[in-house]
Amino acid sequence: MKHRFIQGALILTIAGIVVKIIGSVNRIILSRMLGGEGIGLYQMAYPIYQLALSVSSAGIPVAISILTAEKLALKDYIGANRIFRLSLKLMMVTGLFFSWLLYYGAGWLVDAQIVRDERAYYAIAALAPAIFFVTILSSYRGYFQGMQMMTPTAISQIVEQAIRVVVMIALAIVLLPYGLAYASAGASFGAAPGAAAGVIVLLYYYWRHRIIHKEQLKMQNREIVQESSYSIIKRMVILALPVSLANIMLPLTASIDLFIVPARLENAGYSVEVATELFGYLTGMAVSLVNLPTILTASLAASLVPAISEAVALKDRYGITLRTVTALRMAILLMIPSFAGLYLLAMPISEMLYATPNASSCIAVLSFGVVLLGIGQVTTGILQGLGHTTIPLINMIIAAFVKVILSWTLTANSSWGIEGAAWATNADFGTAALLNLFFIYRYVGKALELKSIFKVMVATVMMSIAVFVSYDALMREFWGNTISTMGAIISGGVIYTIFILLIGGVTKNEIESIPKVGKSVSRVLEKMRLI
Repeated sequence: MKHRFIQGALILTIAGIVVKIIGSVNRIILSRMLGGEGIGLYQMAYPIYQLALSVSSAGIPVAISILTAEKLALKDYIGANRIFRLSLKLMMVTGLFFSWLLYYGAGWLVDAQIVRDERAYYAIAALAPAIFFVTILSSYRGYFQGMQMMTPTAISQIVEQAIRVVVMIALAIVLLPYGLAYASAGASFGAAPGAAAGVIVLLYYYWRHRIIHKEQLKMQNREIVQESSYSIIKRMVILALPVSLANIMLPLTASIDLFIVPARLENAGYSVEVATELFGYLTGMAVSLVNLPTILTASLAASLVPAISEAVALKDRYGITLRTVTALRMAILLMIPSFAGLYLLAMPISEMLYATPNASSCIAVLSFGVVLLGIGQVTTGILQGLGHTTIPLINMIIAAFVKVILSWTLTANSSWGIEGAAWATNADFGTAALLNLFFIYRYVGKALELKSIFKVMVATVMMSIAVFVSYDALMREFWGNTISTMGAIISGGVIYTIFILLIGGVTKNEIESIPKVGKSVSRVLEKMRLI
């Protein structure tokens, strides 16, 4: 059986990596242009914009994806088209409202001292138009994802980010002579043309598929009773609201560290300066590294939602189970070696990326969180596909409480310190993942396979030996830390790939699911007798 959701996940992963690279380059250029003060003004505006987006549209793509997949599985093409058109109208209204609210509320945010620096007013107001375009993007992306067509979403993400970055840098350059307030506003405004460009890309794909849409509508079984508009909107809100709240929970959970960790480190006996430095190692360095390997699991979760919804609509228990087990196996296949690599190379990676070994202890501890966060993301996608969008939200809230208790307790203990805060983050990821797994076992009956985990563990052990030996050998040859670290990562990746193929950790069908090159790769591996 070909796993279409694996193809979709790979497409979204590639797009995610490209978007991350473009974003990193943008951050470097803007930081050099605007300095800490200018970036600070930009950062004062951006969280408010993200919050407005979370309320206005964050859960919509998931809801549309679920409902569209259900209708298409039942060959209700008219119903699927009605869902998209209704969602688009709804999003246009909410997008205009929240754009208006942010634009006219910018002054109030400054006057009420919620935003402390009055110069950030211009950056906040400049972000307002973007909300309208992003909400429209949400409808189109949800519709295409519901059709299990991930390429339009992927291309639109890359184009959106590219245009956004070009406009941000261009406007920052033009407006910098007028002051940092105007330059940061120019950078903020880049989100609007970026999102508009994303909409144009999706309009193009929608136009390209108009003939298919017309043919599907002709094939429609006229005996299928159509849902009322009220029923569709009601279901959309019920599905989307928990996802939106979960998106609001993410920055709130991250803020736990901001409010608790520095203060509790001071209680443990650290000075304010040292506490701030340790906090930077955790949140600014280690956490960002943990999020890198999970680009694929986040993409896998997005691709899973319509795939699971389709199986649910068809009452295909076998399909639900197969997709659940396959997705979790893929997550384990990637996350366990990522954990091992980060753990073993924590200090070399810290020195290579951040020019200091001091973040290594946080990186080593948080490496365990890679597996837990990856499983949490995939299980969230499965539960959302099953229609249980509220469960991941509740589990996230419970996990946040666990994090608060452990952060408060462990960080103030001098024997734990900043590592205690890192373990609290792991506990947050782990609690959410375990609770999600409990409900998946309850609704699906099967999730993680011990046999698959054992195979991945064996290949990871062999990889770890290769990493340790190659790094040590290259350092002895005086190649330096950066080359030795990169060499260790490459050799570890090669050894892991060889062993996971030899012991049957990846199936032939899964290899052939890779877009464009899957069958060719499969034939080559067969000739090499690796599969």
